[in-house]
Amino acid sequence: MSRNKNIRLLFSAGGTGGHILPAVAVADAIKKQWPDTEIKFVGAEGRMEMEKVPARGYEIEGLPIMGIQRSLTTKNLSFPGKLLKSLLKAKRIINQFEPHAAVGFGGYASGPVLKIAQWKNIPTFIQEQNSYPGITNRWLAKKAKAIFVAYTGMEKYFPKSKIIISGNPIRGEFFSMPQASAPSKEKYGFDGEKPVLFFMGGSQGARSINHAIDKNIDFFAESKSQIIWQTGKYYIEEAKKLIDAKKLQKQIKPYVFIDEIHEAIAAADIVIARAGAISIAELSAAGKACIFIPLPTAAEDHQRKNALKLSENNAALMIEDTQAEKELPSKIEGLLKNKEAIDKMAGKIKGFAYPEASEKIANEIMRQAMENLNKENTES
Repeated sequence: MSRNKNIRLLFSAGGTGGHILPAVAVADAIKKQWPDTEIKFVGAEGRMEMEKVPARGYEIEGLPIMGIQRSLTTKNLSFPGKLLKSLLKAKRIINQFEPHAAVGFGGYASGPVLKIAQWKNIPTFIQEQNSYPGITNRWLAKKAKAIFVAYTGMEKYFPKSKIIISGNPIRGEFFSMPQASAPSKEKYGFDGEKPVLFFMGGSQGARSINHAIDKNIDFFAESKSQIIWQTGKYYIEEAKKLIDAKKLQKQIKPYVFIDEIHEAIAAADIVIARAGAISIAELSAAGKACIFIPLPTAAEDHQRKNALKLSENNAALMIEDTQAEKELPSKIEGLLKNKEAIDKMAGKIKGFAYPEASEKIANEIMRQAMENLNKENTES
């Protein structure tokens, strides 16, 4: 018999913000509408979710799981043992927590958690952020109750009857954002009447984007555009030296990482970014003209596929990683000289936004979980 009558949900997400942020957004949507719901997260030991999830108010346990390295390395020899230990720990967590549903948002821990839940006939759900799913989600899809996706055409990878096009869940503030207003620019000490570029590297930075700024620094200085530069922790000192050497302190503002990312996006006329699914969801919701430079080493080349979906619909520009240094100045210059093109692109990308993604996913999970709870109560 269950220990109480509350619905209990087990979420697994981690490795990157692209997995963690949508999981927390859905958890928040559930707690807002059903505050008595118990939600526990499972992640991978030593990964960023072990810090980020508790910071958002949720309990998390870690599994000793690791990913398989794509290159030949002795690290892969420890994978089978870690997988077995992770399966056993996932089983223990599930036995103790007794969830009414388990939801995987990606990350190393999702595989063991959802597989054990499926073996125990607990309803499972998958939230796939990208236009090309990873091998773990394809492996889990057959026994999942529903698969929430952000792109059309996903029946190539998942059972069509299980697909729900929900969009990627993100925080609500991205949907009510001012369009590069003077006040949002002035927060960064900028002239509210001049254009702002936001170079949106992740917490680790984006090497080709950083190098493209470095090698074209004279172009950016002469363009008179104002720049918010998220460098990542490995490039911040180089960026500061470059800015100081060129005396561009008023024009370029470097940051390791910007926690309130929506404020930087609000200030920008044009955003230059990688093509991670959650970044795209946030920028689509904000309705920003974007130049995407996909990370070429992303699993299954999914970032390039994400960016192509937008560029083929004239909703964004895309530059190949190897061409960033060469092509970025001309792409930016073309947009800065054509306000109409910026506005048209911003309008197009807005069409890829899903304002109700979190609530749609939350409602379906809770519907199935309530059915499971009612069944449990009937049997008891």
